[in-house]
Amino acid sequence: MKIALLCGGISPERDISLASGNNVARALRSKGYDVCVIDPAYGLEQPDEEKIFSFSIKSEAPKTNNRGDFSQRSYIEAVHNAIPSDTSLVFVALHGTWGEDGKIQALLEFRGLPYTGSGVLSSALAMDKLVSKWIFNECGIPTPPWITLRRNYDIEAVKREIDRHFGYPVVVKPINQGSTVGMAIVQEESQLTDGLMIAFRFSDTLILEMYIPGREITVSILNSEALPVIEICPKDGYYDYKNKYIAGMTDYLVPAPLGENEAKHIQALAEKAFSVLGCKGFGRVDFRLNNAGEAYCLEANTIPGLTNTSLVPKAARAIGIEFDELCDRIVQHALQR
Repeated sequence: MKIALLCGGISPERDISLASGNNVARALRSKGYDVCVIDPAYGLEQPDEEKIFSFSIKSEAPKTNNRGDFSQRSYIEAVHNAIPSDTSLVFVALHGTWGEDGKIQALLEFRGLPYTGSGVLSSALAMDKLVSKWIFNECGIPTPPWITLRRNYDIEAVKREIDRHFGYPVVVKPINQGSTVGMAIVQEESQLTDGLMIAFRFSDTLILEMYIPGREITVSILNSEALPVIEICPKDGYYDYKNKYIAGMTDYLVPAPLGENEAKHIQALAEKAFSVLGCKGFGRVDFRLNNAGEAYCLEANTIPGLTNTSLVPKAARAIGIEFDELCDRIVQHALQR
């Protein structure tokens, strides 16, 4: 069976996507699949696989959306011409914009190619943090209070809104990025302008969200069912880009030290969040657990990382599913669907 593996791309999460793709390619080949690696950033002029995977993950998050000479048009060329005609399935390992937001899924739909993960609409809904929070609220899924901010803001009015709604610390994040790209936890008013400036490099709309003191937890989803809850314990600071992707920076408790009923409740919330957005296949839902044991849903990820430090493989391994088997199950579920 021939599988086209899409990774890389033009989002700020390009290097993470390449790391995921490199792991997935090895895993699928170990299961006997014929894998064709395609980086849509290159369009028709696909380099050899060695060049595609000649990357390194930096310790700091990208500071801009700019991906150099790469073009969005290259995605159209790659999907319509670089994917072999005898491809049975496309494994999408593209993170962030132009991968996780429904755009590549729409192109694959036009080509008539089946693919892994969620569809066009559910990908777009999950990627838009503002819309997904509206849906969570409507469906009774607790999510931290927030205010929305666009570029034509009055800083003094913003400060008053923060004071009125929740105070500091406040979480500042673009509505359509992952891997904490462009995100900041603003501890006090004097840091606010800098936090907004960084976030606006990545989006025209921001969310300013109440910070929930407590524990960072996440629930991976495989074939629409929740895997064991993971608690994330960075050794320094919060779970930012460096702590996500540099080995040894974070401890992971799998399963999280929770009571049985508490864990089941959080898993049920994760399954519900995944379901109300219409997501399919595999994914991950992130939470904060406050000191009173109340879980707040932050977001759903439709193409979570599959790197050496990523969370979905850790959760799968906790129930005896090794990485190559995890990738095989993702493929088989997509084919059956």
